[in-house]
Parts: sequence; C-alpha cells; structure tokens
Amino acid sequence: MKYILEIKNLVKDYSEVRAVDDISFAIEPGICFGLLGPNGAGKTTTIEVIEGILNKTGGEILYKEKPRLAGFKEEAGIQFQNTELPQYLTVRETLVMFRKLYSRKADMDELIAICRLEEILDRDNRKISGGQKQRLLLAMALANDPELLFLDEPTTGLDPQARHHLWNIVKDIKSRNKTIILTTHYMEEAQLLCDRIAIMDTGKIIAMGSPSELLKEHANRTIIVIRNDINEENLGSLPCRYFKIHDGYEIQTDNLNTCLQALMKSNVDLSDITVRSQNLEDLFLKLTGKELRT
Repeated sequence: MKYILEIKNLVKDYSEVRAVDDISFAIEPGICFGLLGPNGAGKTTTIEVIEGILNKTGGEILYKEKPRLAGFKEEAGIQFQNTELPQYLTVRETLVMFRKLYSRKADMDELIAICRLEEILDRDNRKISGGQKQRLLLAMALANDPELLFLDEPTTGLDPQARHHLWNIVKDIKSRNKTIILTTHYMEEAQLLCDRIAIMDTGKIIAMGSPSELLKEHANRTIIVIRNDINEENLGSLPCRYFKIHDGYEIQTDNLNTCLQALMKSNVDLSDITVRSQNLEDLFLKLTGKELRT
C-alpha cells in the first residue's frame, strides 16, 4: 500500500462560497501530515469532508487505494476542535463507554498509559483541566485503535506546558505506526510533529512538502533583529532588506557576514541583536500574508 489516503480534486461548496477549491494530496502510512492555514482557509472543512461528516461537492477520496466505505469509521479516530464531555461520568467511565461503541477496541491499560490519564481516572469530567480534557479527548479518539487519526487543532487554548505535554503524546502515538492528520495554526507544532505539510489559503493548497523542503524553497534567509534605538538612515545602504517592527528592526539577508559588516561600518549599535534562520512562521506569513483575516 503506497498511500493510506488519497484526495483527488476535492471540492466543497456552500451557497455563497467555495470553501475547498479543487485540492489534491496523498498521505503515506505512518507519517504525520499537517494542514496549515489562516482562519477560514478551509482546513477544518477539508478534514470534515474526508472524515465523512460533511458531503463533498466534487472530487474523490480513496482510503487504502479504494473508495472510502462504511468500514472507514471503524478504522479512523477523530479528535474534534470542540467536544463536550458527558457530564456526571468519571474519566474511566467515559473511556469504557466509548470503547463499547466499536467492535475493534484499543487495550484499556495501554490507552490510559499513552494519554497519561492514570492520576485522573476517577475524577469527574467536570473537574479536569483543559490539558487533561484534551488528553481524554485524544484517548477517546484512540478508543478503536485506529490506523488513521485526525487531530483538529488539538492544542488550541492550552498553556505552553500542556501543549508540550500533548506534543510528546502525539510523538508517542506516531511511533506506534499510526498515521496522523493534524490541523494547526501553531507553526512550532507543525515543525516539530509533521513529516509533510500542506499550506491552505482561500480553499486552495498553495504549498506542500516537508518542512525542510518548503523552508529551503521559500524561506532560506537569515533574520537579524535589532532592538536598539538606531538611526534608520544608517540602514539605507544595507545590501539586505529591512522592516520596522514594534520594538526595533528586522533585517533579512542571504549573506550574514556581509550584512553584519555593513551594519558595523554604518555604526549601528549591535549590543542587543538576535540572529536566527527563517522558520515555518516566516514561511507561513510570506505565503499567506500578514494581514488579519475576518
């Protein structure tokens, strides 16, 4: 089996808008595939059409090289963006209930261990934290021991500690030869977890590849950030691009040494600078624009 999932010319129309506009991609087994894009880009609609929650307007969805059939739901796991937990049940009771919904079941002890739920098993669902809730939702998505797992913005709203904790769990799940489709707007998350990514905007895929391939093609410059008060006239002769930011200047260069030498020659104060390579966030902003979307 070359691909576990193939999407061919997928279209989803609503009455006034084309939310998904003729997109195609294929996912190999055992990888984490990331779907990135600004709010309203069509990520969640794409995922919900693939999952079978929404009907497609056009195109083809192949699972294990065949049209997606009813058995797909037995072999796929889904963690939605927003899910209300059943009230007045404990974490353990919730897992027991969800496992009973499937003929194929994950081992209960393994499920608890993977999602780090040991300490909250007897706690009421109403009394767990946001990070604990996301770990329970992830366990629920794994209740049928799925081959293909959909995670729709699983760390939105979590604090940094809880987010990193969930990342480690996702890496553990992936190491068990699961295939993961992840939607996210956290670029660090995508760069850490995803083997391949597709960037969507206005319903279309505008770039696709591994993070390293996309960075090499679209964002291979070095960034210098200067946070000192400087005379902008001293930047006018630089052999590189610069931009005013809220607390200083950002300079993009293809040749770090030449740029730094030019800055020193212009007597620019370099006592408070940061130097880094461009990352997925730079790439994302370059391809989708910096303006806030409605």
